[in-house]
Amino acid sequence: MDFTQTRTYFNLARAFAGECQAGMRYQLIAREATSAGLAALADALRTIAKNETNHARVFFETLVKQAGSRDNILVEAGYPFHTGTIAESLLFAAEDEKSEHENIYPGFARTAREEGLGEIGRIFDEVAKVEKNHEIVFRYLHEAVRDGSLYTAEHPVIWICGECGFMHTSKEAWKVCPLCGAKQGEVDLHLPYKGI
Repeated sequence: MDFTQTRTYFNLARAFAGECQAGMRYQLIAREATSAGLAALADALRTIAKNETNHARVFFETLVKQAGSRDNILVEAGYPFHTGTIAESLLFAAEDEKSEHENIYPGFARTAREEGLGEIGRIFDEVAKVEKNHEIVFRYLHEAVRDGSLYTAEHPVIWICGECGFMHTSKEAWKVCPLCGAKQGEVDLHLPYKGI
């Protein structure tokens, strides 16, 4: 079988392009969060962007391993180009991740298995699991930013200053760190467990 004639060959190229774009979109949201003084939120977004970049790397390396180096692969696909407030962008990101884990990657995995490429199908399945977790995180962050509850909790939690390490247990993070004077946006975020 000539791998370059399989649908999986093109699906890997599409997945690579999509993950590269997702990583950049999340970097752009992180940039907005930084401008808004939400450094810890920006850090969380950069971590997810790094995850997406590593997914792209896995897809790239898999494609090159199967097909060798290529000058060009013509990929025709739709990719999201939406933006808005930080809260809106987080919701867009959640919807993008949902599309990946519910439709795109399961379809790519099925195709790979149909073409006798079970290991590549497994890779698509594993990435889909991560994207499902990303959706959960993005939905939580969207709601917290929208509702102004990013630095509040139902029960006391340990809030840690990302600048100096000061810790305090309460239902709400401080506005200004009592030790170093860092603003609330530097407080480490606490993401609740919601089925991840």
